[in-house]
Amino acid sequence: MVNQELTVIDVGFTHEDFAALLDKYDYHFSPGDVVAGTVFSLEPRGALIDIGAKTAAYIPIQEMSINRIDNPDEVLQSNETREFFILADENEDGQLTLSIRRIEYMRAWERVRQLQAEDATVRSAVFATNRGGALVRIEGLRGFIPGSHISTRKPKEELVGEELPLKFLEVDEERNRLVLSHRRALVERKMNRLEVGEVVIGTVRGIKPYGAFIDIGGVSGLLHISEISHDHIDTPHSVFNVNDEVKVMIIDLDAERGRISLSTKQLEPEPGDMVKNPQVVYDKAEEMAAKYREQVLAQQQGTTATAVEPEPELELAPEEIEELPPAID
Repeated sequence: MVNQELTVIDVGFTHEDFAALLDKYDYHFSPGDVVAGTVFSLEPRGALIDIGAKTAAYIPIQEMSINRIDNPDEVLQSNETREFFILADENEDGQLTLSIRRIEYMRAWERVRQLQAEDATVRSAVFATNRGGALVRIEGLRGFIPGSHISTRKPKEELVGEELPLKFLEVDEERNRLVLSHRRALVERKMNRLEVGEVVIGTVRGIKPYGAFIDIGGVSGLLHISEISHDHIDTPHSVFNVNDEVKVMIIDLDAERGRISLSTKQLEPEPGDMVKNPQVVYDKAEEMAAKYREQVLAQQQGTTATAVEPEPELELAPEEIEELPPAID
C-alpha cells in the first residue's frame, strides 16, 4: 500500500482577509444616488428592494409615487426591476430608504421647464380653489392659477373638476412654485383671430382707476384711461358703467404677456367725442379705424404717426402672492 502524505500549503488568506476583500468591492451608496433595484418583497405599507447592498433597502408607500396611492401593488410588482432614488442613509439596522417619488418629481420639473421654454399650452382640471385662485396638477406637480389670471364668469368654487387651457407664468423648482395663467391661454387663442386696428364689440366687465376691462368674445382687454379720449378724464367711471356694450379698437396684441390693449381715443372723429357723444364714435368707428391702420402702415414705412402710450403691467396682487401654494407637498 502506498503511503501518501498530504501537504498543506499556507496561502496566508484568512476569513478576515476574505471579509475585507468583500468590503473592498462592495458598492457604497449615498443619499441622492439613483440605482437599479429589484422588488424583493411587498409589505402592507412599503416594499423591500434588492439594490446589491448587504441589507435589502426599504421604500415606504408614500415614496412610491408622485400621486397618492393606497397599496404598494398599484406601483410595484414582485421581481420587477426599476430605478430608485436613495432618500436616506442607512439606519441602525443598516437599511437604506428609497424613493420613486423623487425621481418622478425631478423628471416632472424637467418636463415643465421644457414646456415653458416651448411656450406650450397645457390642459388640466381644477382640483381645488382658495382665496387667491385655483389649483391644478401639471405632470404631477401642483400648479396655482392666480385669480387675476382666471378668465371665466363662473365663481372660482364652480371651477372644480373643469379642465382649463393654461400657459406657464413661473416655473421655479428652487422656490417650489409653479404658476399658470388661464387668461394667457385664452388670449393667445383669441389673438390668432384678431388683428391690430380691428374694431370689436365688447362689454365692460370691470372698472379700475387706471382703465376699464372689456370682455371681447370671452377674453379680457384693457382700455387704459389714456386711451379713452383725447380729452382729459379723471376716472373711467365718468364714461362707462359695468355691463355697457362698447365698440373698441385693438391697438396691441401681446401674446407673451397675454394682454390685449384697446382704444376708443383712436376712434374719435373729433377730440373729446368719447366724453361728449360716444354714439358718434361708435357710428364712425370702422371709418376711423381704417385711418388708424393707414397711419400704422405709414409709420412702418418710416412716417411719423401718433404714438400709443403703454399700459401698466398687470402683476399678481399681494393677496395672490400670499396664497401661492408649493408645487411639491
